[in-house]
Amino acid sequence: MNIIVNDQTITLDTPTDNPMTVQQLLEHMQRTQSGTALAINQTIIPRSEWRTHQLNDGDNILLFQAIAGG
Repeated sequence: MNIIVNDQTITLDTPTDNPMTVQQLLEHMQRTQSGTALAINQTIIPRSEWRTHQLNDGDNILLFQAIAGG
């Protein structure tokens, strides 16, 4: 499966009968810290859905980290 994360193509070796979830992707990328947000195909996915939302071939993911400052 090929997905795009922040404009970079990533190839994931996942069986078609068991798609990867958002949570699994973030764990794979070691991006599980608090303050992380993401959108898939220009739709924000709430954190409460990360464990169940399955990725599809060709998904375009925008992953960002909230930064506090002043």
